[in-house]
Amino acid sequence: MSLLASTIATPVGPLTMIASDGVLHAASFSDQPEEVRARIDPSGRGELRGVPDLGPITDAVTAYFDGEVTAFDSLPVEQPGNSWFQTAWKAMREVPAGSTLSYRELAARVSDPTNARVAGFACASNQVVLVVPCHRIIRTDGTLGDYYYGLDVKSWLLRHEGVDAGLPLQVEPPAAVAGAAARQAARGRQRALR
Repeated sequence: MSLLASTIATPVGPLTMIASDGVLHAASFSDQPEEVRARIDPSGRGELRGVPDLGPITDAVTAYFDGEVTAFDSLPVEQPGNSWFQTAWKAMREVPAGSTLSYRELAARVSDPTNARVAGFACASNQVVLVVPCHRIIRTDGTLGDYYYGLDVKSWLLRHEGVDAGLPLQVEPPAAVAGAAARQAARGRQRALR
């Protein structure tokens, strides 16, 4: 399978997207397409070709950051995972922009409402950030929970969508993207040591 990769600038840092035949397979706040691809295809069998943009996918994500927060709602998405993960990611996509769902509510939609940890695991396993909006999943008490790219990025995305995320207002995009880049670099160094 031939994969196309494109990295665009966003207010919260570079976003690399990988697609084939108009279907989005990965999106990550990263400027490292090979690392993003490795998470969806560890074998590296598919050819990865960089392109300036992914047409309608790039247009939809750009429109999202320009204020059309529902612009990518209908984008086709496909990522590897068993039926449980697919159900969880589908439930995340059903959470409309401007609202949130608790980890416990997500767990109830997928399987067991008493096991919010499984919902957190589904969020952490999501390889199509933003478009599969794991940032809209929060704790039952209204606090943000966790986010791979940092809580200030999660808060910024929620505020952009019109959610009062309960954190101090940030007018400028978060500086945490540098932290995400540092975490990615550290993971790369750890893998190299193995």
